[in-house]
Amino acid sequence: MFKDITPLLLEPQALGETVELLAKHAESLGGIDYVIAAEARGFILGAAVATRIGAGFIPARKPGKLPSVVSSVEYELEYGLDTLEMHSDALAGGKRVLVHDDLLATGGTAKATCSLVEEAGASVAGCSFVIELSFLGGREALAGYDVHALIDYTD
Repeated sequence: MFKDITPLLLEPQALGETVELLAKHAESLGGIDYVIAAEARGFILGAAVATRIGAGFIPARKPGKLPSVVSSVEYELEYGLDTLEMHSDALAGGKRVLVHDDLLATGGTAKATCSLVEEAGASVAGCSFVIELSFLGGREALAGYDVHALIDYTD
């Protein structure tokens, strides 16, 4: 069974409430400077949350999509390898970052995004998701990070 946020995006009131719930959690972490999200669905709510909490937004993209010098991380997916990149000058030491994506499955993309943040010298304040598929063990892959999801599917 496929889980997706597309139906949520069609409902203005539900979409607004989702942004508010994610922003409330981000504010509880205190002092978020940036929200970083992996393409593509993570951009939708990640940018909205960043705007709502007064933080900047950093897109983590597939190779070759960013116009400047990039930092990159290669990570393993259940079906192969992938790479994420961000502008190498996007983060500096001392910055606190919220990692956001629409869905937490195995945790590979989120963990790679955390690595990009930490390799830049910044710190991961937490990870937020709309949906968690807890039966896939993504939370365990993110052990040591504050992980927050609005909806949890256990099977």
